[in-house]
Amino acid sequence: MSTRSILGLIYLVQGLQQLGEDPQPVLARHGLSLDRLDPTTRIDRSRELRIYADLAEAVRDPLVGLKLGGFYGLAGYGPLVMLLMTCGTAYDALQAGIRYQRLTYLFGTLSFEPGEQLSALVLTPMAMEARAFRFRVDGEVSGTYKLVRDMQVSLGLDIRAERIDMPCPRPPEAAAYEQYFGCPVSFGHAQARFWIRNEHLRLRLPSADPNAHGMYRAMCDQQLVAQQTSTETLADRVLTHLGLFSGSYPNAEEVAQSLGLSERTLRRQLSEAGHNFRDLLAQARYAKAQHLLKHTTLSTEAIAQQLGYAESAAFIHAFQRWAGVTPRKFRDG
Repeated sequence: MSTRSILGLIYLVQGLQQLGEDPQPVLARHGLSLDRLDPTTRIDRSRELRIYADLAEAVRDPLVGLKLGGFYGLAGYGPLVMLLMTCGTAYDALQAGIRYQRLTYLFGTLSFEPGEQLSALVLTPMAMEARAFRFRVDGEVSGTYKLVRDMQVSLGLDIRAERIDMPCPRPPEAAAYEQYFGCPVSFGHAQARFWIRNEHLRLRLPSADPNAHGMYRAMCDQQLVAQQTSTETLADRVLTHLGLFSGSYPNAEEVAQSLGLSERTLRRQLSEAGHNFRDLLAQARYAKAQHLLKHTTLSTEAIAQQLGYAESAAFIHAFQRWAGVTPRKFRDG
């Protein structure tokens, strides 16, 4: 199974809250809590999709998916945005976006459809139950639109879609779509399409930089490799789940529930594979401690809090047991 940044789920849940929806009951059913999610961690794509499907059933506003696109900022796409902005032309950026689409928050698939005067960026949606389908399609189309518009604003460009096709029946709220996108919108298509004038695709990007582009391409390639992280064993699934948290960690019963198991079954299956929950929790804390010590300037006290320790002394003692050195010596060395 592949994984990706949990940041997309965090953006979506925060957006739902700001729009007056309550995503917490759905998160709780999956063993998660927004204020305990660590934005630096990764989540299995299939699990993320199950959460989205449950959220779609819980929302009240039929336009909430469309509105959620506005909550995805450029910074959340990491080096992908810089890769696109250092391309030579708008067409080059479009092709790079298609090539590295797995670094976005999409579940659908992007492709390009050339034409004589107009060409289209095509989004083929993932098949889902009707309500979840509209929720995801609206969010993915509006989120893609927001990404392109934000990049244009930062570059001083103004490339607008001539029209947009939507892959769902015409809803009673159809006028809201044209108001949101600022162009004609038609419904009932098999795929979503952003139709763009070919002369706009030939525009040179003012931030084009071949050297920087090569650097960001290498970073994006590394991220693609990271997405293929395997979570085949139960121990791996437990570690992946524990890695989502910051500040406090779920207990064995809560982890078991999130994985669809009883606590007794979880402990038994872990034991049969030579593991136990307590050791896996320590392993997850140790991995997060190493990351924070290597890649941040957080104090020992702040790291202890992120790992769920009430006092830094307890964290220092535990880290010495894991690594054989103090956190300070580990960071210095």
